[in-house]
Amino acid sequence: MGAKMMKIKATIERVPGGMMIIPLFLGAALNTFAPGTADFFGGFTGALITGTLPILGVFIFCVGATIDFRSSGYIARKGLTLLIGKVGFAALLGLIAAQFIPDEGIQSGFFAGLSVLTIVAVMNETNGGLYLALMNHLGRKEDAGAFAFISTESGPFMTMVTFGVTGLAAFPWETLAATVIPFLIGCILGNLDHELRDLFSKVVPAIIPFFAFSLGNTLDFRMLIKSGFLGIVVGVSVVILSGASLYLLDRFIARGDGVAGVAASSTAGAAVAVPYALADANPVFAPVAESATAIIATSVIVTSLLTPLATIWIEKRVKQRKPPKQITIDYK
Repeated sequence: MGAKMMKIKATIERVPGGMMIIPLFLGAALNTFAPGTADFFGGFTGALITGTLPILGVFIFCVGATIDFRSSGYIARKGLTLLIGKVGFAALLGLIAAQFIPDEGIQSGFFAGLSVLTIVAVMNETNGGLYLALMNHLGRKEDAGAFAFISTESGPFMTMVTFGVTGLAAFPWETLAATVIPFLIGCILGNLDHELRDLFSKVVPAIIPFFAFSLGNTLDFRMLIKSGFLGIVVGVSVVILSGASLYLLDRFIARGDGVAGVAASSTAGAAVAVPYALADANPVFAPVAESATAIIATSVIVTSLLTPLATIWIEKRVKQRKPPKQITIDYK
């Protein structure tokens, strides 16, 4: 008999967002207890530990390749409604928060570490994988098709656009172009050749642990512990506020029943990479990048737990509202 194989992947996936969160914590552990590891080894090992931006660039390219320009009208309407609604709501909250929160974030009290960057990034991105899993689990194949549009929120580009459009921060056009070019090239190649789309779409989940680990190497456990409870509060707020707004948009704009809207009320694991990506593009975000990353990491876990519960609850309410089918009896 052969040796029994370990179920490492299955064990990691028992943790909500585990393929993002576990490598992130491993990277944070390495940075906390052996902070000079990347410099000590250098070469490929050092690049694997610290190469967040190159790895994220490959991720954005592969996400772009999953987009299908020939989506049906229903799928396009649903996807665009959820995409624009999520980003627009994040922009609105960012504008409101900017009136009360200083540029360097809140420095003391329960909300210490909270910044406008945290609020926009945590609200701006949907966990596309969780959305897709929920829609397939509930047998909503057409709603599942909106995943392609929702997945465009992954990565820093949409958050950069949100800050730029609202005037909360400025980014040089070269920076925005550098962020979107890999995505556009992926889009073009994925639509020119469906075999390429199939190839690159498989890379999206596989690459997440790598940029999560390198991103974790920028964090310190002390910051994660410090922002833990605030991250829980932020995560609950994301599900309530984002879920309510997307529920209404799904019902009245996309002409759905609201279930898909609630399913999009999570924070994407890729959002954890946003603060440092934006800080690299604009140094004004550097002072708040670490605390924002820690809060977002906690929110990813919280929303991964609460969003499925909220979605299933709404779906049951929707089924209860639908009138039973009328049975017509012919007495002839």
